[in-house]
Amino acid sequence: MTLTLRCSTSLINLRDTKCLKTPVEFFHTICFAQIKPSRGIRVKNSMTQEAQVLSTEGWRNEKREKLHTLSGVHHNNSKDDSRVPVFVMLPLDTVTHGGHLNKPRAMNASLMALKSAGVEGVMVDAWWGLVEKDGPLKYNWEGYAELVQMVQKHGLKLQVVMSFHQCGGNVGDSCSIPLPPWVLEEISGNPDLVYTDRSGRRNPEYISLGCDSLPVLGGRTPVQVYSDYMRSFRDRFSEYLGEVIVEIQVGLGPCGELRYPSYPESNGTWKFPGIGEFQSYDKYMRASLAASAEAIGKKDWGISGPQDAGQYNQFPEDTGFFRREGTWSTEYGKFFLEWYSGKLIQHGDRILAAAEGLFQGTGAKLSGKVAGIHWHYRSRSHAAELTAGYYNTRYHDGYLPIARMLAKHRVILNFTCMEMKDGEQPQHANCSPEGLVRQVKMATRDAGIELAGENALERYDASAYGQVLTTSRSDSGNGLSAFTYLRMNKKLFEEENWRQLVQFVKSMQDGGRNTKLAESDSRGTDIYVGFIKEKNVKNIKELALV
Repeated sequence: MTLTLRCSTSLINLRDTKCLKTPVEFFHTICFAQIKPSRGIRVKNSMTQEAQVLSTEGWRNEKREKLHTLSGVHHNNSKDDSRVPVFVMLPLDTVTHGGHLNKPRAMNASLMALKSAGVEGVMVDAWWGLVEKDGPLKYNWEGYAELVQMVQKHGLKLQVVMSFHQCGGNVGDSCSIPLPPWVLEEISGNPDLVYTDRSGRRNPEYISLGCDSLPVLGGRTPVQVYSDYMRSFRDRFSEYLGEVIVEIQVGLGPCGELRYPSYPESNGTWKFPGIGEFQSYDKYMRASLAASAEAIGKKDWGISGPQDAGQYNQFPEDTGFFRREGTWSTEYGKFFLEWYSGKLIQHGDRILAAAEGLFQGTGAKLSGKVAGIHWHYRSRSHAAELTAGYYNTRYHDGYLPIARMLAKHRVILNFTCMEMKDGEQPQHANCSPEGLVRQVKMATRDAGIELAGENALERYDASAYGQVLTTSRSDSGNGLSAFTYLRMNKKLFEEENWRQLVQFVKSMQDGGRNTKLAESDSRGTDIYVGFIKEKNVKNIKELALV
């Protein structure tokens, strides 16, 4: 069947018969490869036909490809071991609320395009709120099975995020996927299951780490629930782990990141560059704080969190806690910050220990995501990092302890804001994304783990790509072992944006050197200028993705 591309409000509409040339000539016509039946995963697709995954007998016996090998060796398929593979994040609603692959024809065409651009693979969120929504231990992986099949067919790799958080209410959230209904019922009966700020505002993005080890979810602890979910995923996709599914990013908090939800954007609660607020006021966190204070003979320190830490949208100097010589630097401040950040690291340690036990020997690598909180980085207290749970100040390294915890479980540290430059940030926000990235690169090097990266915001310009290329090299600290681009959408397929992406991928394949694409293709590949700069490319905006 031959299909053509035109505009749509979600993914790509392939109904129109008009031939359209996209940023790459290969999009002139899209031909769908036939899927051969086999004994692999059986899925029911949205086209109401039964399909089966391609036979794995041949490639199962091949040497397993290592996306991220530890000890600082980069994944590569060439003589140049500085090659950095590039992945592309798929839309947040890749799988529908009904559990099916969203717009499968469009996804097929999009994956074909990405393959032609030289990307290594794609990343997808496996939403807890979709997979286990029908009840405890009732899992529906059908939509993800369709995707795995399609990714394999195109010769791409897949990074899967165990997304135990809510989608909606944060930067870039284009759809709403709450936690499973049965979990929300538990929260309704016990609001302390979610993070709470000093004013009592509850945040339903993620279960509070204060109850990690308590049987508060239908007789199971949250860590047990996450473990059961990951075990179900492993068992369902065991044939593809290490071959097609090369990385499992384990969700550790809001937005999948190891942090507290200290800067929630929903309902205008927080706006950049506010310092955020501590999230230590649910009854489980308060009980832990009280016990820690009593253990060192300072019972008064456990009554509550800091009283002078201000509000979400204040600046450090507006508060007693975060100002230049504020409470953060006192004995009490150090005690609280050690406890607050320590709880976060323990949380990551528990979940990653479970993940390590489940995925060890499968060939799939594990990663954990850390947020790039770059505002107020130039201040002494690093207020925004402190409220998020990173005890990082001018006098205390907050990222090395996190990196060492990840190293215990052979987990890659995935870090954001790789595309940002200091000079692009507003002066009043005291930002330094470049300084922050340098610090994290050093921490991962010292801890002996790999560093992978993402861009924090959607960017399509040469300046952002150039910054990632610079960051990818190991000039200071670790170089990048992989980079995941945020995100596949209709803007990415606009002519100039597509050209920039293809050139970026080529440069990352060349070890972070900003190479130019050849004017003609002499190697039989699809990556050359003529492939993009066609005279008859007229309206690339007609390519539309969610």
